[in-house]
Parts: sequence; C-alpha cells; structure tokens
Amino acid sequence: MLKSMLGCCKVYISESRNRAALESIERAAKLFPEAPIINKFEDETYNRVGYTLVSKLGPQPSSDPCPLRTSVLAMVKAALESIDLELHSGSHPRLGIVDHICFHPLLSTSLDRAANVAKSLAADVGYVLQVPSYLYGAAHEEGRTLDTIRRELGYFTPNSSGNQWVGGLKQESLALKPDEGPAQVIPTKGVLVIGATRWVDNYNVPVFSTDLSAVRRIAKGVSGRGGGLPSVQAMALAHGETVIEVACNLLDPNKVGGDRVQLEVERLAKQEGIRVGKGYFTDLSQEEIIQSYLKLGFA
Repeated sequence: MLKSMLGCCKVYISESRNRAALESIERAAKLFPEAPIINKFEDETYNRVGYTLVSKLGPQPSSDPCPLRTSVLAMVKAALESIDLELHSGSHPRLGIVDHICFHPLLSTSLDRAANVAKSLAADVGYVLQVPSYLYGAAHEEGRTLDTIRRELGYFTPNSSGNQWVGGLKQESLALKPDEGPAQVIPTKGVLVIGATRWVDNYNVPVFSTDLSAVRRIAKGVSGRGGGLPSVQAMALAHGETVIEVACNLLDPNKVGGDRVQLEVERLAKQEGIRVGKGYFTDLSQEEIIQSYLKLGFA
C-alpha cells in the first residue's frame, strides 16, 4: 500500500557554477533522508540545476510533517541564503533564485494530494521566507498554466545582450499579483513559481547554428502553441557559441515523447538547412525515478 503513495518534486535553481552554494543546498536536503534526491542535472551554460526528490505522501492532508515538503523548503531556504540573483547570469530564463518547483503524483497518489503539498509549501515560501510565490496547475484554483505566469512576468525575453539573463527582476512592483507572500520583489531573490501537474518530461535538442531567428522558427513549429505537436512547449535557447537548443516541455509524454519531438525538429531544421544533434532528457523517466527510490529501501 505504501508503495502507491509516492510524490515527486522537481526543484529548479538558478545556479550551477557556485559549488559552495550547491553543497549547502544538498546538505539541507540530506537532513531529511525520507525524501532523498534521486537525480541531479546541472548545466553550466544555462547556469541552472534541477533536483528530483521523492518521498511517501499520506492519502490526505494531515498534521503529520510531509518529508518532501519539509526537505524542499529547507533547500529553498539554503538557496536563498547562499545565492544572489543580482550576481547571476546564464542563457536560461529565470524569475528567481529558486525559479520553479513542481510536484507530481506517482503511482496511485492523487493529483489533489500533490497540489495540497504545493500550496502548503507556497504559503511558507511566501510568508515565512518572504518570497512572492505563484501557483499553477492543480495547485491553482483556476488551473492556471506555468507558461501563462511566465509570459506575464517577462520570463521569455532576455534582459541582456548575447541572449543572456543577467541580474534580478527589474520590476519592483510585480505585474502579476502573487498568490502567496509580498507584492514587492527583492531583486536578490526574485520570485518562485510552484505547481502540481501530471508527469512532465523535459527534452532538449541541440541545433548546430548561430541563427537564433531560424531556431526560434523551428521551436515555434514544434510547439503546440505554434500549431505543431500537441502538448509540447518549446523555446530556442543559446547553449554556447555554436549551439542553440530547442528546449521542450512534454506535457503528455505518453502521447508525444522525445522520439517524436526529435523527428519533428530534424524535419523543420532540414527545411532551414541546419544540422541537428541527438536530443537528451534532463531527468530520469518516471519509471526510473520510482525504481531508484524503491531500491534505496523505502518500499
């Protein structure tokens, strides 16, 4: 029975070059061994790291502490104490030191349970840590989407030359009212977006070109928003001097997976006369994450 009550949390932090900061964040997580880090993905060019944690979740909200929520909150606190967003630069967009957190139910755990954990975490981040927090997916009463929040806050527009995001948010008064926490943003911390959804895969395809406009056309052609593959979100991001990646969120990977995205990027790139490399996932699959957790002896 306990095997079926699992939750996963993905935590994306705007830093991968500051080793001391990452060690501090990981030490904070290790204080809660019931919610281990199952995977870590670092990208120095993007200056971003993603952590994947898993723990058991009870069937209903209760007064018992949730290891997953407690561990992630400790990681957020450590990140805020060890990273200064004003000093950050990278070619991946971000809204805060801890840019994005998403909870996913695993096995037979309900999405509502994952959403309750997300909402509880957002309240603490907002009012205890004083970071404006936005909810999306099942954690938001109207089911608002992640990309809707990001568009409102200017996430997709680089704020520096060379297609880089440099420093903190430039808006003192936020264009979108936070769901939790203060309405004013501290530039050194930024804001945090927290959600709960069904499983999402991230798949990036390297395109060997310096023509950002052309790769943006490819990304638009791949995305559902641009009339391409349903349930796929895509953007073009510089990844070094000679590569631009088509970075994709696969919102329903059982229907549209990485293989199909790869073929579509290759087809569209051929029309542009551009060479494409083999794409990669930035995390383990849902099944691999579950098995990795169970192998640690938490079954």
